[in-house]
Amino acid sequence: MTATTIYSARSILTMNPAQPRASHVAVRDGRILGVGSLESLKGWGPATLDTRFADKVLMPGLVEGHAHLIEGVLWRFVYCGYFDRMAPDGKVWPGCKSLDAVVERLSEAARATQDEKLVGWGFDPIYFGGARCQRGDLDRITGGKAVGLWHASLHIINANTEALRRSGLLRTGIDHPGVPLGSDGMPTGEMKGPEAMYMVQKALGIDREVYAGDERGLRDYARLAVRTGTTTSTDLANPMPDEAVSMMRRVCGEEGFPLRVVSLLRFLTQPAPELIARALELKALSTDRLRLGIIKAVADGSIQGFSARLKWPGYYNGAANGLWYTAPEQLRQAYLLALQKGVHIHTHTNGDEASEMAIDALEWALGQQPVGDHRFTLQHGQMINAAQFRRMKALGMAVNLFPNHHFYWGDAHYTLTLGPERALRMNACATALAEGVPLAIHSDAPVTPLGPLFTAWCAVNRKTASGRTQGDAEKISVAQALHAITLGPAYTLKLDHEIGSIECGKQADFAVLGQDPFEVAPDALKDIPVWGTVQAGRVFQAD
Repeated sequence: MTATTIYSARSILTMNPAQPRASHVAVRDGRILGVGSLESLKGWGPATLDTRFADKVLMPGLVEGHAHLIEGVLWRFVYCGYFDRMAPDGKVWPGCKSLDAVVERLSEAARATQDEKLVGWGFDPIYFGGARCQRGDLDRITGGKAVGLWHASLHIINANTEALRRSGLLRTGIDHPGVPLGSDGMPTGEMKGPEAMYMVQKALGIDREVYAGDERGLRDYARLAVRTGTTTSTDLANPMPDEAVSMMRRVCGEEGFPLRVVSLLRFLTQPAPELIARALELKALSTDRLRLGIIKAVADGSIQGFSARLKWPGYYNGAANGLWYTAPEQLRQAYLLALQKGVHIHTHTNGDEASEMAIDALEWALGQQPVGDHRFTLQHGQMINAAQFRRMKALGMAVNLFPNHHFYWGDAHYTLTLGPERALRMNACATALAEGVPLAIHSDAPVTPLGPLFTAWCAVNRKTASGRTQGDAEKISVAQALHAITLGPAYTLKLDHEIGSIECGKQADFAVLGQDPFEVAPDALKDIPVWGTVQAGRVFQAD
């Protein structure tokens, strides 16, 4: 008979309403054999009692429903974000509080390397009064290097004059909505959206296909996951070259790899038949710790980058409306063929106009091909309103909202991008639940740091970086927030039959916590210490 291990804990939060609390959980073959008291589990036969968690709290392994494995790669570049941030090796990098501080950090890095290319990341000029970074600002970094500065949203890159020259873009006559021009008729250096960014990525050494197959980045990301109690994480918008898929299958299959990865195929310009065929091909390559075959579409950009598509009256500061990344007809055709072939699609929408476009597209596609349990999900959906949620409910859609935005960009949304009224209802978690739309919440790492408990704290408290509460009416309870980082995202990924709760038959995935989320003040939820994880019955202590 296969060996059985029974773990004792100070308390086990099961997320199973039939048995919300327990003291022991039995594990066999990486799955949950039973949950309850030690006495109740004896009926399963001989077992080894493991008491290492006797003073800890277990809850279902946390599920990050929207993140990018590139978080593990970016730390090889220069961190230039506004907030302090911890790298995979545990080092905390202080935030850069001005554009001058960003330039100085990049200058220090330039002096320390012989490489002809230099890239910073995590930048957002919105923290510096909204003034845009120009190529001349980056030209202050001496040494003749091609310099790029990737925004925290990953939707914009600033390039210096040398990077533009190497890209063939240091000229007049460019007519592209993602390439702002200066008074001299030449690009300012700000490249907005995938098409525009691609123009300078090669010169900067930024290759998303290479990063998709970066083994060290995958391993570093997994270290961050253990540190945050995450046992399953998405990898949204991966181009999925064959070499990357092969590497991910190999690494995720290692006995010591601590994470289940759900990697979504990026959809930008592929014809729908080609896209769906590739998704089905990838789905057949799935393993227990690498799930493939879901598609990620992108409808618009970011609100703080002024590239999201907003309905009337648009941006509060009068900025021009954002960019369409995918045309409505293109999205409709992808949705229709996906429904016909049983392929699951998640769609990035930040602005309410983009969300409406996606809802309209799915309504049309379902009219052609009715499907009962498709679970098409809007990712971010930051401006979705109650009427749109009602339509989503009727269509069988789910949503994965982004409450971290209230902390990192809430003050700017209030004063600059959206204005007070709309900022109060951003990431409307309470409304989504009230209207019956299945809810998940996420970090979008590396846009904000990976950390589901912090994301839960954001949804419960809705605090901005300045300490204001932004939108009391959209706060949710601790119980609802914990559901939104466990069973909620599991549902959006069609994995709720395997993960998201601690009950018989499911994967033995646990987050091992130092405190009980229901016994600390709601404001302390983000500060709960994480000992590590148990993933498919394998124990991993955070390093």
